[in-house]
Amino acid sequence: MALDVSWQCDPEPMLDFWVPDSVDLVEAGKRADFHVESHVAYDIQALFEQKGIPFEILIDDLQLALEKQRDSNIRAVHSYEKYNDLDTINAWSANIAAQNPSLVSRSQIGTSYEGRPIYLLKVGKSGSNKKAVFIDCGFHAREWISPAFCQWFVKEAVGTYGTDSQFTNLLNNLDFYVLPVLNVDGYAYTWSTNRMWRKTRSPNSGSTCVGTDPNRNFNAGWCTVGASARACDETYCGTTPESEKETKALANFIRSNLGSIKAYLTIHSYSQMVLFPYSYTYSLAKDHTVLNNVAKNAVSALTALYGTKYTYGAGGATIYLAAGGSDDWAYDAGIKYSYTFELRDTGRYGFALPESQIKATSEETLAAVKYIADYVLNNP
Repeated sequence: MALDVSWQCDPEPMLDFWVPDSVDLVEAGKRADFHVESHVAYDIQALFEQKGIPFEILIDDLQLALEKQRDSNIRAVHSYEKYNDLDTINAWSANIAAQNPSLVSRSQIGTSYEGRPIYLLKVGKSGSNKKAVFIDCGFHAREWISPAFCQWFVKEAVGTYGTDSQFTNLLNNLDFYVLPVLNVDGYAYTWSTNRMWRKTRSPNSGSTCVGTDPNRNFNAGWCTVGASARACDETYCGTTPESEKETKALANFIRSNLGSIKAYLTIHSYSQMVLFPYSYTYSLAKDHTVLNNVAKNAVSALTALYGTKYTYGAGGATIYLAAGGSDDWAYDAGIKYSYTFELRDTGRYGFALPESQIKATSEETLAAVKYIADYVLNNP
């Protein structure tokens, strides 16, 4: 049954949609996850009961779940099995590059609206004419498991080089560009002010609402479907494609390296899915068959580790139509193997995924990423 939420009002909607990303994407017959403030929770529940809409309360007290998400609020040093704030991640990226100069280098590809550096790590042994795989994390600020995976990936690359034959071969013959946090302002804001913040932190002319959804801000069917032209909405597409300094920096770097980048992997949460183009149309990508087969095998590699079940397919048909995504843009720019990962879980914890799941989530995701990288290395 479709959910009538016409009684919502901007700029502060009653429902904060988690899956799908906004009320506009809610479809009859499909589940929707959202969170509401405690003072209206009983009213929402009563409305559902009145309308005969089945529902389940997954997180009874979100604040408590967020407090439990981190084992401790005391953070002295960087940890791969904890969520790290932006300053800690930036210090880590400088440190791991300094300690492993033959395998890792760090550069700055841009600056955020609030003036924060956007750092990129290049991981791989030096060589000429190498194919590259681009991996980014931290598009949506509240998806903390995403930057945690990017850090884990670099740790494993450095720590297993010379002992893991598959990873060693990949690092010898491929370059990996790893962007630990794209939406640096938003991520910092989730630590300081609002844990559930999603967008960037740039102001919007004529509105008191702040931020643009960076994954609706690319020139791929921009703002046509599954995106909003309303600045207060979570899926606000921005004033133009690449209006955000963060998305412009990412796009500029990829455009400058199109000759070598053969795969684009963007890491999000949650839903346990591997998606590929297109999301802005139901039309099949010209490489649909091979993209689907690679996704199928990547999911098999992921599931083999802990039995975690993932679905896969073209974004529009698998979840919902959404224009302006970075994966569709990368594919249309010429990067054949373009995938979006939606990591754990399927809603039990949602964006409050506990730190105790970082290790297993990262390990299984790494298995899928290594499969895709291996395929890219050995296929045109």
